[in-house]
Amino acid sequence: MARMSMNNTPKAATVDDAAPVSRALARAFGDDPMMRWFFPHDSSRQAALGRYFTTLFTRQYAHHGVCERTDAAAAFWVAPEGQAQAVPDAETIRELQDILGDRAPLFRDAVEAAAEHTPREPHWYLAVIGADPAAQGGGHGAALLRSGLAKADAAGLPVCLESSKPSNVPLYEHFGFTVREEFRLPGGGPALWAMRREPRSAAGV
Repeated sequence: MARMSMNNTPKAATVDDAAPVSRALARAFGDDPMMRWFFPHDSSRQAALGRYFTTLFTRQYAHHGVCERTDAAAAFWVAPEGQAQAVPDAETIRELQDILGDRAPLFRDAVEAAAEHTPREPHWYLAVIGADPAAQGGGHGAALLRSGLAKADAAGLPVCLESSKPSNVPLYEHFGFTVREEFRLPGGGPALWAMRREPRSAAGV
């Protein structure tokens, strides 16, 4: 039986897209070392990840970020002017604590540790990007990455991210990112790679 093709053209994601966005990201991050650390139980991880990404998307990035999706992937970006507002409010924090349970303190410490490695100058930030593994090879993640990078390039600004999966580092390097530093999350957490990409001219993208 022929596999159904899925459109990999990026389009704006709104709160109405919460279900497909959170589903794709939950599947994408099922084997991510940091998410496996936050959600250590195999039996409940997918459901918890779905709730986690739904909360982040509907309460935070959909309102203060630049969110795009394809039929099998999603990406959340934050421009410089949105970074102060993209910090979770008290209600969002309570929801995340409920989802994380006894892992909530580890999550809080991880967020604080990552913030210490964030550049202070204006930049675009790639907060989340992931594609459903079932659509691997369909160009979904690459299409979303190119779309966001084009926006940052148009603004003449660098892009920063933290990769929590070592196998993704070469992919980001292919798109012009370089590793600024490697650091480990507190409490025995996994390593993160802080990466940065300088802006390019339209001809050089």
